[in-house]
Amino acid sequence: MTKRLLLGYIAITLAVLAVLAIPFGISNQSQQRRILQYKLEHDAWVEAARLADGLKEGKLDPATEAVARKDSIDKGFRVVAIDSAGLAMLDTRPTADKSEGRDFSNRPEFKRALSGVAATGRRYSSTLGTDLFYAAVPANTNGVNVGAVRITIESKDVDAVIYRAWLALGGVAIVSLGAVAGIGVILARSFARPINDLEETATAFGAGQLSRRVNRVRGPSEVRSLATSFNRTADRLEDLVTSQEQFVADASHQLRTPLTGMRLRLENLESDVSPDARDDLDAAIGEVDRLSRVVDGLLALARADRRDSNRSVQSHDALNLLVDRRGTWQPFADERNVNIQVDCPPGLVVMADPDRITQVLDNLIANALDAMASQGTGWIVLGARPGTHDITLHVLDSGPGLTSEQRARAFDRFWRADPRRRNGLGGSGLGLAIVDKLVQADGGSTRLDEAPGGGVDAVVTLPGGLALPQP
Repeated sequence: MTKRLLLGYIAITLAVLAVLAIPFGISNQSQQRRILQYKLEHDAWVEAARLADGLKEGKLDPATEAVARKDSIDKGFRVVAIDSAGLAMLDTRPTADKSEGRDFSNRPEFKRALSGVAATGRRYSSTLGTDLFYAAVPANTNGVNVGAVRITIESKDVDAVIYRAWLALGGVAIVSLGAVAGIGVILARSFARPINDLEETATAFGAGQLSRRVNRVRGPSEVRSLATSFNRTADRLEDLVTSQEQFVADASHQLRTPLTGMRLRLENLESDVSPDARDDLDAAIGEVDRLSRVVDGLLALARADRRDSNRSVQSHDALNLLVDRRGTWQPFADERNVNIQVDCPPGLVVMADPDRITQVLDNLIANALDAMASQGTGWIVLGARPGTHDITLHVLDSGPGLTSEQRARAFDRFWRADPRRRNGLGGSGLGLAIVDKLVQADGGSTRLDEAPGGGVDAVVTLPGGLALPQP
């Protein structure tokens, strides 16, 4: 935002400078040329009055000629004086060794001056090979034209003055832009800083840090009003989320007790139930178990949705992490004739919250064991592979696998690949949804791929690397 505001200030300044400086420069250019023409004509009249007697007599007074030459040197122009026949009697900057006696009567400006009319303007001189500004005036005594005087100056001398004026305007423009840029940075930051603070707070709030608020808001009244409204809305949302989470926790706690009591009562009926009703009793106990898992899953999912920011991300040795999970689950796997293996090179590090990563792996392993419940035997491989700036954890199983459509829907809440399978280590339909939320909380992602042999490869991507961080 600071850059956009600064560019806006500079663009407006450039537009103002263009509107003011360019017309001023053009006007100054025309003005300089008009002033030059006026000065040339004035000096020509002065020289003509001084030289008129000498032109009439056909011989210039040395003192008068010296004054004319001195004026030519001091003021940087060329003086040419001709008699009534057009022959030069004075040339302060001759093009040859000597130009006295040279015929200038064919020059347009001298023709007009000899006719009694002053001539000023700009023309190209083929003799000098450059443009000239000139002023030619008649020289007369007692109302009789006795010759003419022309003063010329090369256009490059005038153009240099105009060029310096354009440079001065350019310097003023650059200084103005620099001043505007400096002031603009200060103003832009004063406007953008509260907006940036508000944006950062909103981003953190959206990422689950519900306690974040905008503090000490400065800036325009509109921004302060927006920050106040944001804080008020954030307070309300935090209250609602906290209330919802508390409700889920209370409901889960209140449901656990009657569910536990119901299961105990059903188990106490086992000795009193006839063999014909035994299947119904087992089904009822199974439904109670499933309902208990759903209650636990809803509570875990609600907590995962919150993405508790108070938990700290730590570095874990991937090999040790997978070996630890294998040791925990192998006894359960032995009951189902499933062998759990670890395939992980040493030195890999995964960055995650310790409780979250443990729960993620436990859910994936439980799902893999449930998938192979009907096979009677199988294997699970816990693996890890390094990426460029992350690490992928894999839980592969030799189960029946899933179709591509089923793998895409597997993270939906309460979705089951086999709705008829209600018993097992998972079974609530919330396990993968919880896994996805927990992994996202640690800045990672999850997906299901097809494992070699037709099973499922559950892939968890998390920040990590090849070497343990230095202490």
